Amino acid sequence: MPPADAPSAAPLDADTVLATLDPEQREAARALTGPVVILAGAGTGKTRAITARIAHGVLAGVYVPQQVLAVTFTARAAGEMRTRLRALGVEGAQARTFHSAALRQLQYFWPRVVGGDLPTIVPQKARFVAEAASRLGLPTDRTTVRDLASEVEWAKVTQTHRDDYERVVTASGRVAPAGLAPAEVARLLGAYEEVKRDRGAIDFEDVLVYAVGLLADNGEVAAQVRRQYRHFVVDEYQDVSPLQQSLLDLWLGDRDELCVVGDPSQTIYSFTGATPAHLLGFRRRYPQATEVRLVRDYRSTPQVVALANALLARGGAAGGSRPLELVAQRPPGPAVRYVEHADETAEADAVAKEAARLIAAGTRASEIAVLFRTNGQSEAFEQALADAGVPYVLRGGERFFERREVREAHLLLRGAARSGEGDEPASDAARAVLSTMGWTPEPPRAGGAARERWDSLSALVRLGEELAESRGQASLTDLVAELDERAAASHAPVVEGVTLASLHAAKGLEWDVVFLAGLVEGLVPISFAETDEEVAEERRLLYVGVTRARERLVLSWSRARGRRPSRFLEGLRPGGGSQSDRPGGLSGRGEGGGSRRERRVLASVCSGCGQALSTAAERKVGRCADCPAAYDEELFARLRDWRLRLSKEQSLPAFVVFTDATLAAIAQAMPRSAPELARVPGVGATKLDRYGEDVLALVRGEDPAENLAEK
Repeated sequence: MPPADAPSAAPLDADTVLATLDPEQREAARALTGPVVILAGAGTGKTRAITARIAHGVLAGVYVPQQVLAVTFTARAAGEMRTRLRALGVEGAQARTFHSAALRQLQYFWPRVVGGDLPTIVPQKARFVAEAASRLGLPTDRTTVRDLASEVEWAKVTQTHRDDYERVVTASGRVAPAGLAPAEVARLLGAYEEVKRDRGAIDFEDVLVYAVGLLADNGEVAAQVRRQYRHFVVDEYQDVSPLQQSLLDLWLGDRDELCVVGDPSQTIYSFTGATPAHLLGFRRRYPQATEVRLVRDYRSTPQVVALANALLARGGAAGGSRPLELVAQRPPGPAVRYVEHADETAEADAVAKEAARLIAAGTRASEIAVLFRTNGQSEAFEQALADAGVPYVLRGGERFFERREVREAHLLLRGAARSGEGDEPASDAARAVLSTMGWTPEPPRAGGAARERWDSLSALVRLGEELAESRGQASLTDLVAELDERAAASHAPVVEGVTLASLHAAKGLEWDVVFLAGLVEGLVPISFAETDEEVAEERRLLYVGVTRARERLVLSWSRARGRRPSRFLEGLRPGGGSQSDRPGGLSGRGEGGGSRRERRVLASVCSGCGQALSTAAERKVGRCADCPAAYDEELFARLRDWRLRLSKEQSLPAFVVFTDATLAAIAQAMPRSAPELARVPGVGATKLDRYGEDVLALVRGEDPAENLAEK
């Protein structure tokens, strides 16, 4: 383990701060001026390194704390950075998200430059997107609106203007959402802006857009911001979007006092417009930059680190970069386990029982996580944990500070601090005040809402205890100030419960025990990842999941409906791919359990020659590109004719309806019902709803156009 953070009770100096670091972290902290790029692998202490760098710069007299701006991507990460800086004796340095920093500047300059109040920021854009779609006569169902809202965000963060949208998506091969033509989406982008203007509102991305416009168009505003901030630190730089980079460039001006930190192997947000290009091209932009590599992994056991390294070694590096090879620093731990189950219910039940056993043996529930690819997978685990009496927390659910009991507790604590109890020790005062709301040291026997309420109040009590430990004589007033700051930044304290989260939502977090569940083809990688780069990003997403585990890691999947384990596990499981665990609930089926048709779904080997399949298109049809077709070629021809006719009628590119690989998979599977068609890779819920009846008619040998005429 790395040296512990220096205690805040003793005065710190620059040398003391450096003494807490390993050699590479110390090198990063000493690089105080000019451009610096820190390539930091998972668990290598990057937050420790960059906060120590800021503290070292301040204590050495190189930085004025008020002139330092550190930006990251989540309120939680920014809050953690501020907490660490305070522990190192640094007050005044700013640690914010891009949006928070931009909003603060807009709120200050808008009345002075534009006049009046900043327009209202809408928390969700779905309602405005639906209204814009309605004005254009486009579909307004929930799925379409959600997809269009995501595309609006993508266009903004990539700085793709509506007039350029059609050209950009066509040139890049990007598929417009919801089965719409690029020209229709371009019109939607314009209509959406009109709706916002009519309502006098702006959205989340507009905060960055307006900040960029204000700084670019007003030299005095830009000069004032640059006088205020002279040193910049950007965390998670591999996730910067073109819009965020534009804002950063305007903050910098012609200076190069910039330290960026990131890991190309953790690039998992390209679908939102994020790109590792800025990180990978940093040395080209700043040839004189200092580069430091952090590879000592203090988070995970050697067993977990070995799996993480092996996973990336088989592909997944972003932009042609070479992945950082982590070096484990912790003592050995339990072997990574690979578990196969008969179906998803059995998998969820097994995870819940194991979690209950670990908690009974002394592991805190908050140190256990169940991670999965899509939010829709959470339901089975929620039910299984509830049945097992295990408390859980769903990341992405109701925000902590919006819970009724938390709002009430916050008000009571603030009132107590103002009424003369402000000097009381934080931990004692929190227990006393919250006991008036019914909080007790022991949890209630009942589950459900009563347990959730107790968990919320207990999180506040623990925060008081942690504050007392980290700050010595922390008072109730200090606790209330900490809660105010955390509420403003949405930086929630830890709630005692097993965490359920998608792999994307787990980024930046860590637990003692991690269950990676649902690792089957079609989910990991996700079925719509077809290009080599899309599949590589899915591999990086699994890497992020693996590196969340400190001590215990369990990877699991089920064989239901002919599912196959994720291709990413090939060559990693013990025994050349055999399972190390087979729970008793597993049926006696062989490797190819299920019907012949089910076995062909996202196959990993060719049904003709038996060779490994290398592309998503080959896996969809279950054969190599050079092997003879194993599908009904007559049906495939009918499907292509139908698709061509439909694409012309709707002015859509043919591949937007279905790709050739998906049509071949349909012609091979010969689905006779909607559920069977839904299992074909490339047929999602939206396309099933839109084209399902036509496709099933074609499989039956009927002409969809004639059927429609008869109706």
